[in-house]
Amino acid sequence: MTTFARMAAAGVLSLAALATPAQAGSVTQPGETIGLAAGAPLPEGLYFVNTADWGCRNTSPDTTCVGVDIPVLAWATPVFLFGGRIQLLTALPMIEVGVENGDYTSGFYNPWFAAQIAWDLGNGFGFSYLAGFYLGVNTGVAFDSTSFNQRFALSYTADGWNLTANAIWGIQAQGVTDTINPNFLNVDLTATKKIGKFEIGPVAYYSTDLNNPTLWYQKQSQFAVGGLVGYDFGPVIAQAYLTTDVYEENYGGHDTRGWFRLIVPLWNPPPAQTAALIRK
Repeated sequence: MTTFARMAAAGVLSLAALATPAQAGSVTQPGETIGLAAGAPLPEGLYFVNTADWGCRNTSPDTTCVGVDIPVLAWATPVFLFGGRIQLLTALPMIEVGVENGDYTSGFYNPWFAAQIAWDLGNGFGFSYLAGFYLGVNTGVAFDSTSFNQRFALSYTADGWNLTANAIWGIQAQGVTDTINPNFLNVDLTATKKIGKFEIGPVAYYSTDLNNPTLWYQKQSQFAVGGLVGYDFGPVIAQAYLTTDVYEENYGGHDTRGWFRLIVPLWNPPPAQTAALIRK
């Protein structure tokens, strides 16, 4: 499972929009795939990956705070297509949003379903492509519209390194009048090194809107930096990281956020079965 520590549980979900249209932003939470080698294929098996975070943006006159919990179930199948492993993922996040020392609203966020193909390119390099969608729901803290989600990840995982860039491209369904949700691009960046059972290194993320869903909408963008520390308990892996904005546009303030993740393997095939792969 130390191999799994360097590999992706694939990109996962989601930060909700805040109550005001000016705070719509990305459907996929910027920074949520930091620490995962999203370009590398997982060993065959079933995995549970839970990422939780809490942070506040220093908006005026009141600070806006958001907490997210993203439970993901990932199945790395025995099926290979064009040399890449097929992986299936689903998640049902929960979110809490409100103003500091004020009222908070919580509930389920948009369910997410995705399929991914991940290639081992050799010499420590891996690349993956993911296609999925967020299902529109009306819960008060979710987008009542469906969006298409694509992810392109490149990872280097040799010698205990995790050097990963994961680009996430979201496309909103058209014709929706009761939500403000732009197309977006997120880029999550990881540069960590394993030293024994520990993992440490800098991380960063960038996000930007790609269009104006209404004439009066102001496109948002941000860039955040931070650091990650992880520990391999064998087989469970824990990671924690802290990020803070160094640049933002039209978010109304800078965001500082703490993150915590657990990676739990639920099932792996016996070693004798790992050679029995289905190839197409």
